Amino acid sequence: MNDSLALRTLAENALDDLKAVNPVVLDVGQLTDVTDYMIIASGTSNRHVKSLAENVAVEAKKADCPPLGVEGQDTGEWVLVDLGGVVVHVMLPTTRAFYDLERLWSVQAESED
Repeated sequence: MNDSLALRTLAENALDDLKAVNPVVLDVGQLTDVTDYMIIASGTSNRHVKSLAENVAVEAKKADCPPLGVEGQDTGEWVLVDLGGVVVHVMLPTTRAFYDLERLWSVQAESED
């Protein structure tokens, strides 16, 4: 499974299974060559953040599409799961508010027009 849309659905379902908070999907395929979609979600605690990211990685492996990388599992403040066509960011709410990736990517999208 290398189709970005299928990976996106897989990641969204994996996050939903463990009750991710406020997941947002950003279509960034026109903005970067690195990935097609970014999914940003929050967890309620460090343990929840780690569990959400781990579930995404496990479900991707089951679909024969293991992550290219997983970063940040040691602290659980911000865990990134790189699935190639989809990059999943799972963060604590305070970390998510501080970095505000949704705004960062929307500003870049507006400046491209």
